Amino acid sequence: MCLILFAHQTHPLFKLILAANRDEYYSRPSVPPAFWEEAPSLLAGRDMIAGGTWLGITRNGRLGAITNYRDPSSFKKNAPSRGMLVSRFLLGHKSPLEYLEKVRLRAHEYNGFNLILGEKHTFYWYSNRSGTILNLSPGLYALSNHLLDTPWPKVTRGKEIMAQLLAKPESPSPEALFRLLGDRTVPADEMLPATGVGIEWERVLSSLFISSPTYGTRSSTLLFIDRNDRVTFMDRAFDSNPDQMRPAHFEFNLET
Repeated sequence: MCLILFAHQTHPLFKLILAANRDEYYSRPSVPPAFWEEAPSLLAGRDMIAGGTWLGITRNGRLGAITNYRDPSSFKKNAPSRGMLVSRFLLGHKSPLEYLEKVRLRAHEYNGFNLILGEKHTFYWYSNRSGTILNLSPGLYALSNHLLDTPWPKVTRGKEIMAQLLAKPESPSPEALFRLLGDRTVPADEMLPATGVGIEWERVLSSLFISSPTYGTRSSTLLFIDRNDRVTFMDRAFDSNPDQMRPAHFEFNLET
Protein backbone atom coordinates (compact mmCIF):
# COMPACT_ATOMS: atom_id res chain seq x y z
CA MET A 1 0.00 0.00 0.00
CA CYS A 2 1.02 3.61 -0.40
CA LEU A 3 -1.72 5.22 1.65
CA ILE A 4 -3.46 3.77 4.70
CA LEU A 5 -6.10 5.66 6.68
CA PHE A 6 -6.73 3.71 9.86
CA ALA A 7 -9.48 4.49 12.39
CA HIS A 8 -9.07 2.31 15.49
CA GLN A 9 -11.88 2.37 18.08
CA THR A 10 -13.06 5.86 17.07
CA HIS A 11 -16.57 5.15 15.76
CA PRO A 12 -19.57 3.97 17.79
CA LEU A 13 -20.49 1.28 15.25
CA PHE A 14 -17.05 0.00 14.26
CA LYS A 15 -13.93 -1.27 15.99
CA LEU A 16 -11.89 -0.61 12.86
CA ILE A 17 -12.34 1.30 9.62
CA LEU A 18 -9.47 1.14 7.14
CA ALA A 19 -9.27 2.90 3.76
CA ALA A 20 -6.20 2.27 1.65
CA ASN A 21 -4.70 2.70 -1.80
CA ARG A 22 -2.12 0.37 -3.28
CA ASP A 23 0.20 2.11 -5.76
CA GLU A 24 2.40 0.05 -8.06
CA TYR A 25 3.81 -0.18 -11.58
CA TYR A 26 1.15 -1.37 -14.01
CA SER A 27 3.61 -3.91 -15.39
CA ARG A 28 3.92 -5.75 -12.06
CA PRO A 29 1.39 -8.60 -12.10
CA SER A 30 -0.85 -9.20 -9.11
CA VAL A 31 -4.07 -10.96 -8.17
CA PRO A 32 -6.95 -9.02 -6.58
CA PRO A 33 -8.08 -9.94 -3.05
CA ALA A 34 -9.58 -13.40 -2.58
CA PHE A 35 -9.42 -16.24 -0.09
CA TRP A 36 -6.18 -18.09 -0.81
CA GLU A 37 -6.59 -21.64 -2.08
CA GLU A 38 -3.78 -22.99 0.12
CA ALA A 39 -4.90 -20.89 3.12
CA PRO A 40 -8.71 -20.64 3.00
CA SER A 41 -8.91 -18.44 6.10
CA LEU A 42 -6.77 -15.69 4.54
CA LEU A 43 -8.36 -12.92 2.46
CA ALA A 44 -5.70 -10.91 0.62
CA GLY A 45 -4.40 -9.83 -2.73
CA ARG A 46 -1.19 -11.37 -4.02
CA ASP A 47 1.91 -10.08 -5.75
CA MET A 48 2.70 -12.55 -8.53
CA ILE A 49 6.42 -11.73 -8.59
CA ALA A 50 7.37 -12.48 -4.98
CA GLY A 51 4.17 -14.09 -3.67
CA GLY A 52 3.49 -11.75 -0.75
CA THR A 53 0.66 -9.31 -0.15
CA TRP A 54 0.12 -5.65 0.64
CA LEU A 55 -3.03 -6.04 2.78
CA GLY A 56 -4.91 -8.96 4.24
CA ILE A 57 -7.11 -10.25 7.04
CA THR A 58 -7.82 -13.74 8.34
CA ARG A 59 -11.06 -15.20 9.59
CA ASN A 60 -9.69 -15.17 13.15
CA GLY A 61 -8.88 -11.46 12.97
CA ARG A 62 -5.19 -11.24 12.11
CA LEU A 63 -4.63 -8.14 9.99
CA GLY A 64 -1.56 -6.87 8.16
CA ALA A 65 -0.73 -4.03 5.80
CA ILE A 66 2.48 -2.50 4.49
CA THR A 67 3.71 0.65 2.78
CA ASN A 68 7.11 1.31 1.29
CA TYR A 69 9.34 4.03 2.73
CA ARG A 70 10.41 6.27 -0.16
CA ASP A 71 14.17 6.72 -0.11
CA PRO A 72 15.74 5.87 -3.48
CA SER A 73 19.24 6.70 -2.21
CA SER A 74 19.18 3.65 0.09
CA PHE A 75 17.53 1.19 -2.31
CA LYS A 76 18.92 -2.36 -2.19
CA LYS A 77 18.45 -4.18 -5.49
CA ASN A 78 18.50 -7.70 -4.05
CA ALA A 79 16.63 -7.04 -0.81
CA PRO A 80 13.96 -9.58 0.23
CA SER A 81 10.33 -8.91 -0.63
CA ARG A 82 8.56 -6.61 1.82
CA GLY A 83 5.19 -8.11 0.96
CA MET A 84 6.31 -11.39 2.46
CA LEU A 85 6.50 -9.65 5.85
CA VAL A 86 2.72 -9.31 5.71
CA SER A 87 1.85 -12.76 4.38
CA ARG A 88 4.17 -14.55 6.83
CA PHE A 89 2.46 -12.83 9.74
CA LEU A 90 -1.03 -13.56 8.43
CA LEU A 91 -0.20 -17.22 7.85
CA GLY A 92 1.60 -17.61 11.17
CA HIS A 93 0.68 -17.86 14.83
CA LYS A 94 2.97 -15.42 16.62
CA SER A 95 1.39 -12.44 18.30
CA PRO A 96 1.94 -9.13 16.46
CA LEU A 97 4.48 -7.99 19.05
CA GLU A 98 6.40 -11.29 18.99
CA TYR A 99 6.45 -11.21 15.21
CA LEU A 100 7.65 -7.60 15.00
CA GLU A 101 10.40 -8.26 17.54
CA LYS A 102 11.60 -11.04 15.26
CA VAL A 103 11.31 -8.84 12.15
CA ARG A 104 13.33 -6.11 13.84
CA LEU A 105 16.34 -8.42 14.08
CA ARG A 106 16.58 -8.61 10.28
CA ALA A 107 14.93 -5.31 9.34
CA HIS A 108 18.19 -3.89 7.98
CA GLU A 109 18.10 -6.43 5.15
CA TYR A 110 14.96 -4.90 3.65
CA ASN A 111 14.30 -1.74 1.75
CA GLY A 112 12.36 0.84 3.75
CA PHE A 113 8.93 -0.21 4.98
CA ASN A 114 6.09 0.49 7.41
CA LEU A 115 4.08 -2.37 8.86
CA ILE A 116 0.69 -2.26 10.55
CA LEU A 117 -0.07 -5.60 12.19
CA GLY A 118 -2.74 -6.64 14.62
CA GLU A 119 -5.26 -9.17 15.79
CA LYS A 120 -8.83 -8.24 16.69
CA HIS A 121 -8.35 -5.47 19.25
CA THR A 122 -4.60 -4.76 19.32
CA PHE A 123 -2.60 -3.10 16.55
CA TYR A 124 1.02 -2.11 16.15
CA TRP A 125 3.06 0.02 13.76
CA TYR A 126 6.71 -0.57 12.99
CA SER A 127 9.10 0.92 10.45
CA ASN A 128 12.66 -0.18 9.81
CA ARG A 129 13.43 3.52 9.35
CA SER A 130 12.47 4.36 12.94
CA GLY A 131 13.19 1.10 14.75
CA THR A 132 10.31 1.70 17.18
CA ILE A 133 7.39 -0.67 17.70
CA LEU A 134 4.35 1.42 18.59
CA ASN A 135 1.18 0.03 20.16
CA LEU A 136 -1.60 2.01 18.47
CA SER A 137 -3.99 3.48 21.00
CA PRO A 138 -7.53 4.35 19.83
CA GLY A 139 -7.36 7.07 17.21
CA LEU A 140 -7.22 8.00 13.54
CA TYR A 141 -3.88 7.41 11.82
CA ALA A 142 -2.52 7.93 8.34
CA LEU A 143 0.47 6.32 6.69
CA SER A 144 2.05 6.93 3.31
CA ASN A 145 5.68 6.46 2.24
CA HIS A 146 7.32 8.02 5.28
CA LEU A 147 6.76 7.46 9.02
CA LEU A 148 3.35 7.23 10.67
CA ASP A 149 1.37 10.49 10.47
CA THR A 150 4.15 12.37 8.66
CA PRO A 151 2.22 15.47 7.49
CA TRP A 152 2.64 15.11 3.76
CA PRO A 153 -0.23 16.88 1.94
CA LYS A 154 -1.95 13.60 0.97
CA VAL A 155 -1.71 12.35 4.55
CA THR A 156 -3.09 15.55 6.04
CA ARG A 157 -5.87 15.81 3.47
CA GLY A 158 -6.81 12.16 3.84
CA LYS A 159 -7.01 12.36 7.63
CA GLU A 160 -9.04 15.56 7.57
CA ILE A 161 -11.64 14.25 5.13
CA MET A 162 -11.86 10.85 6.81
CA ALA A 163 -12.34 12.52 10.20
CA GLN A 164 -15.27 14.45 8.74
CA LEU A 165 -16.80 11.27 7.33
CA LEU A 166 -16.46 9.46 10.66
CA ALA A 167 -17.75 12.32 12.79
CA LYS A 168 -21.36 11.27 12.24
CA PRO A 169 -22.79 8.47 14.42
CA GLU A 170 -24.24 6.55 11.49
CA SER A 171 -22.26 4.14 9.35
CA PRO A 172 -19.96 6.02 6.97
CA SER A 173 -20.83 5.78 3.30
CA PRO A 174 -18.51 3.39 1.40
CA GLU A 175 -18.98 5.54 -1.69
CA ALA A 176 -17.82 8.62 0.22
CA LEU A 177 -14.73 6.73 1.40
CA PHE A 178 -14.02 5.51 -2.12
CA ARG A 179 -14.35 9.11 -3.36
CA LEU A 180 -11.77 10.08 -0.76
CA LEU A 181 -9.40 7.39 -2.02
CA GLY A 182 -10.05 8.61 -5.57
CA ASP A 183 -9.03 12.20 -4.80
CA ARG A 184 -6.56 13.44 -7.44
CA THR A 185 -5.86 16.87 -5.93
CA VAL A 186 -2.22 17.89 -6.54
CA PRO A 187 -0.79 20.24 -3.89
CA ALA A 188 1.31 23.29 -4.69
CA ASP A 189 4.99 22.56 -5.26
CA GLU A 190 6.07 24.32 -2.08
CA MET A 191 4.01 21.83 -0.04
CA LEU A 192 5.62 18.74 -1.56
CA PRO A 193 8.20 16.64 0.28
CA ALA A 194 11.69 16.16 -1.16
CA THR A 195 12.28 12.42 -1.16
CA GLY A 196 14.90 12.19 -3.90
CA VAL A 197 12.69 11.37 -6.89
CA GLY A 198 12.64 14.85 -8.48
CA ILE A 199 9.88 17.45 -8.58
CA GLU A 200 8.00 15.88 -11.53
CA TRP A 201 7.58 12.58 -9.68
CA GLU A 202 6.84 14.34 -6.40
CA ARG A 203 3.85 15.94 -8.19
CA VAL A 204 2.71 12.62 -9.62
CA LEU A 205 2.95 10.88 -6.25
CA SER A 206 1.40 13.70 -4.22
CA SER A 207 -2.31 12.97 -4.75
CA LEU A 208 -4.26 10.32 -2.87
CA PHE A 209 -5.10 8.57 -6.15
CA ILE A 210 -2.11 8.36 -8.50
CA SER A 211 -2.25 8.12 -12.28
CA SER A 212 0.62 8.18 -14.76
CA PRO A 213 1.53 6.26 -17.93
CA THR A 214 3.57 3.64 -16.06
CA TYR A 215 2.68 3.82 -12.36
CA GLY A 216 -0.44 4.47 -10.36
CA THR A 217 -3.08 3.39 -7.90
CA ARG A 218 -3.79 -0.26 -8.64
CA SER A 219 -6.47 -0.81 -6.01
CA SER A 220 -8.57 0.98 -3.40
CA THR A 221 -9.71 -1.02 -0.40
CA LEU A 222 -12.16 -0.50 2.46
CA LEU A 223 -12.17 -2.72 5.52
CA PHE A 224 -14.76 -2.49 8.30
CA ILE A 225 -14.93 -4.51 11.52
CA ASP A 226 -18.11 -3.71 13.42
CA ARG A 227 -18.85 -4.06 17.14
CA ASN A 228 -20.19 -7.58 16.53
CA ASP A 229 -16.98 -8.69 14.76
CA ARG A 230 -18.60 -8.62 11.33
CA VAL A 231 -15.99 -7.95 8.61
CA THR A 232 -16.83 -6.13 5.39
CA PHE A 233 -14.02 -6.00 2.82
CA MET A 234 -14.54 -3.99 -0.37
CA ASP A 235 -11.94 -3.63 -3.10
CA ARG A 236 -11.75 -1.86 -6.45
CA ALA A 237 -8.88 -2.90 -8.71
CA PHE A 238 -7.55 -0.72 -11.53
CA ASP A 239 -5.18 -1.02 -14.44
CA SER A 240 -3.58 1.71 -16.54
CA ASN A 241 -7.06 3.07 -17.32
CA PRO A 242 -8.20 4.35 -13.91
CA ASP A 243 -11.74 4.87 -15.18
CA GLN A 244 -12.16 1.11 -15.42
CA MET A 245 -12.28 -0.91 -12.23
CA ARG A 246 -13.00 -4.43 -11.06
CA PRO A 247 -14.96 -4.53 -7.79
CA ALA A 248 -14.88 -7.24 -5.13
CA HIS A 249 -16.93 -7.58 -1.94
CA PHE A 250 -16.54 -10.00 0.97
CA GLU A 251 -18.34 -10.33 4.29
CA PHE A 252 -17.76 -12.76 7.15
CA ASN A 253 -17.84 -13.01 10.93
CA LEU A 254 -14.57 -13.25 12.82
CA GLU A 255 -14.03 -16.62 14.44
CA THR A 256 -13.90 -16.64 18.23
